[in-house]
Amino acid sequence: MLDIRFVRENPDVVDAACKSRQNAHWDREKFFKLDGERREAIVEVEGLQAERNTVSKQIGQLMREGKAQEAEAAKKQVAANKERIAELDRKRDTVEEELKALVAAIPNIPDESVPYGADDSENPEVRRWGVPTEFDFEPKAHWDLGADLGVIDFDRGVKLAGTRFYLLSGLGARMERALINFMIDCHNEAGFKEFWPPVITNHDSLFGTGQLPKFEDDLYHVQPDLYLIPTAEVQLTNIHRDEILDGTKLPLFYTAFTPCFREEAGSAGRDTRGIIRVHEFDKVEMVKFARPEDSMNQLESMVAEAEKILQLLKLPYHVVILCTGDLGFSAAKCYDIEVWLPSYNNYKEISSCSNCKDFQARRANIRFKDSAGKSTQLVHTLNGSGLAVGRTMAAILENYQNADGSVTIPEALVPYMGGVEAIRPEA
Repeated sequence: MLDIRFVRENPDVVDAACKSRQNAHWDREKFFKLDGERREAIVEVEGLQAERNTVSKQIGQLMREGKAQEAEAAKKQVAANKERIAELDRKRDTVEEELKALVAAIPNIPDESVPYGADDSENPEVRRWGVPTEFDFEPKAHWDLGADLGVIDFDRGVKLAGTRFYLLSGLGARMERALINFMIDCHNEAGFKEFWPPVITNHDSLFGTGQLPKFEDDLYHVQPDLYLIPTAEVQLTNIHRDEILDGTKLPLFYTAFTPCFREEAGSAGRDTRGIIRVHEFDKVEMVKFARPEDSMNQLESMVAEAEKILQLLKLPYHVVILCTGDLGFSAAKCYDIEVWLPSYNNYKEISSCSNCKDFQARRANIRFKDSAGKSTQLVHTLNGSGLAVGRTMAAILENYQNADGSVTIPEALVPYMGGVEAIRPEA
């Protein structure tokens, strides 16, 4: 969420930022109308309070002078002022709620280092690692490999839950668990503290990270104020909602594995085959809390941490920086890591790492203070996938497949698979 004072003083900057995001907009006219009403109410209340205080002091003097009639008139004036102040306070509260809702719908301001662009086709490549896999046989897509190997069952997933759900079995289930443990162990070694949060969250948490109110249609509702989490970012970030952190202990590094749930309301017709875009998926998430002056450095190191997983698994990938038109609602700057998938003959997103600066912290009221300092500052929050587990499995199946239909297990993952070195077709 942007600072209301910033919006008031820099409306042209907000206009330009929304324009650069292509589809974003804000109601500038309504903002200044509401802001004017709010400020007028405050000024009138301050005047009435001053008048009330002056008249209240006069009442005692009038009583001592025997001017009972004038004292009674003064009392009525004080009572009228009190009633008018209460009326104005109610009006101000209503206006402030409307103003907050309006500002809460404005996306974050892109960092000046973010390239201008219309959509994901204009995301510049930053670097690439490895060489796209080539085969001397006709490779299969992971949805065919998974079925042939007996590790992914799409039909029974649909039977159990519906479209865009799937069932893992045997070594498929074991690989999912192995990948989760492998990723978490890597992040632990890098200094990330592990959490095991609930997968149900509330409105305040989703508002804090920016999913609500804008993306409500993509969320699974459990009860009117409870939802299934779309990502562990929501829970990890909100651990410190309404808290003041010790600035001397920043940055904080958190990680967690959770199932994630998304309606994918806006993705009709996209990636309908396989396990790339589904309603329930596993993900290992990274979240950081950093000082403002250090947050961009922490973004680069977060990207490197996600890349490390792919390098250890020896999966080819590239990194792109999201242009203004593809930037997420809460992000000021974002990198996507895209893994090579032979079935697409292209790279597909497997991690998205964002610096939200103070956007989420303002919504969630997360501040920090140094021991010697008297004032508090908003912390900067960062989040990134480390990695999306299902997409990692799909990449392994496709890139490590062999001519005989088997799939070799990446060397780094073998210890987590109990020594299993390959998945072979079931007899």
